[in-house]
Amino acid sequence: MGLFKKIKDGLKKTRESVVNKIDSMLKSFTKIDEELFEELEELLIMGDVGVNTATKITDELRKRVKKEGVTNPEDVLGLLQEITADMLRGGEELHIDTKPSIILVIGVNGVGKTTTIGKLANNLRKQGKKVILAAADTFRAAAIDQLEIWGERAKCEVIKQKEGSDPAAVVYDAISAAKARGADVIIADTAGRLHNKKHLMGELAKISRIIDRELPNADKEFLIVLDATTGQNAVNQAKAFKDSTGITGIVLTKLDGTAKGGVVLSIKEELNVPVKYIGVGEQMDDLQPFDADDFAKALFTRT
Repeated sequence: MGLFKKIKDGLKKTRESVVNKIDSMLKSFTKIDEELFEELEELLIMGDVGVNTATKITDELRKRVKKEGVTNPEDVLGLLQEITADMLRGGEELHIDTKPSIILVIGVNGVGKTTTIGKLANNLRKQGKKVILAAADTFRAAAIDQLEIWGERAKCEVIKQKEGSDPAAVVYDAISAAKARGADVIIADTAGRLHNKKHLMGELAKISRIIDRELPNADKEFLIVLDATTGQNAVNQAKAFKDSTGITGIVLTKLDGTAKGGVVLSIKEELNVPVKYIGVGEQMDDLQPFDADDFAKALFTRT
């Protein structure tokens, strides 16, 4: 299956719930007027795009309709595709050019964090990179066990200590192993508890100090994994983590299981943090690098 078809199939529920309603609405109008813009904005908000983002999209649409002299309501879908692609474009690439580079992954329990790490490791290994996984979420024994299972599937070594160990010590061990084995990328699974931000910040700050000391010139990505099915709650989670820790990119999982795919727009617009990967299925290769143009095309296409 081609990459675009995977993304298109993964957005099927969002299209059926949101975009088909927009398309039906557009077909009910004989001209483009203010009522059309108002109805469109309402449908976008209902589609978990978020109020601010929906307003921005419709404002930009007004400008383009006027500038390009568009008069047919059915042509609006194509304009929406262009506008959303422009909004989402930029910063999608992972910056992991140094050897080794390191990716820290955070996310609350249940969003698919450890699964995402396994799929990302597999993705990078298929690109010819040697990947080492660090089981630095040491507060849940299940997290360590689960990462080991994914490490086997992705054919990547997992560096771990016993449950309750110092997460920074695990990252230190992983860096030492990466240097010794000539690994290209270290992916560290970190704790994602939001109930105690002070502790989380302290823990991540300690990990960052270890990285800065042991890999002073390394490329570093700080990715947050979000569950698309939670809609605007995912935006709130990302804001909380961004305020606490700073993040360089977003991985949005479970897009295939929700009608709330429009949340991608809200996340990029409100946080100004790029979406780097999206999860569009259960299979190992269903974690896809994010492509703004393909996403917009897959979202705003007639079915």
